[in-house]
Amino acid sequence: MTILDRILQAQELLGKSHDSSPSSEEKELLDLAIDALWFIWRDGLSDQFEDYRKDIQSDAPARVVAAFDTREDADAWLAANPRPPGSAYVLVADEYHIVVYFRDRNYRALIPHPTLEFHLEEMMRDGLPPAAVVFNTRGEADAWFNGQAEPPAQTVIQIGGERYLAVYYRNINHRALFPFSLVKRKKEKEGTGP
Repeated sequence: MTILDRILQAQELLGKSHDSSPSSEEKELLDLAIDALWFIWRDGLSDQFEDYRKDIQSDAPARVVAAFDTREDADAWLAANPRPPGSAYVLVADEYHIVVYFRDRNYRALIPHPTLEFHLEEMMRDGLPPAAVVFNTRGEADAWFNGQAEPPAQTVIQIGGERYLAVYYRNINHRALFPFSLVKRKKEKEGTGP
C-alpha cells in the first residue's frame, strides 16, 4: 500500500470521526488534521512525508533539514531563506540547533539544542551499547561510513577505545559521527555527573 493510499484512508477515518463528533471544537481539530494531509498530498510532499515516517520509526536521532560546516554558513542560510523552517533542527559543525522563526516579526535565530545528547543518554540507559563495527582510526571509520550507498539510520561503532553513533540523515544525504562521550560532557556542564 502506497503512502497516498494510507493518506486517503486516514482522511476517510478522520472524516467519519468528524461527521460523528458532536463538538464543534473537535470538528475544527479534525478539519485541521484533514487539511494537513491534503497539504502533504497537494504540495507534492508525499514522498518526504513517507521518508519522515520511516525516520521516526527507525528510532534514530531527530531529523535535520540542513547541515553546515560553520556557524557563519548556517547564519547566511538562515538570513537568505525567505521562509525558514521554524522548529526544525539543523546541524552546525555536527551540533544540533533549532530554527526559531516568527513570521510576523521576521525574527530568525539558531539556538543550540541538546536533543542528540538526550538520544544518546537514552541509548545508554542500560550501559554503553555494543559496537557493531570496530575501527582503529577515524579515517578507517570514515571510509567505511562513506563507502555505503545508503547506510542504516544509526549504527554504534567504536574508534580506538571510544564508542560513536554513526548517523545517516537520508533526507539531506548527510553522515555524522557523534561520540557517546557527549553525554558525559553534558552532565559535567549541568553539574549532574562526574
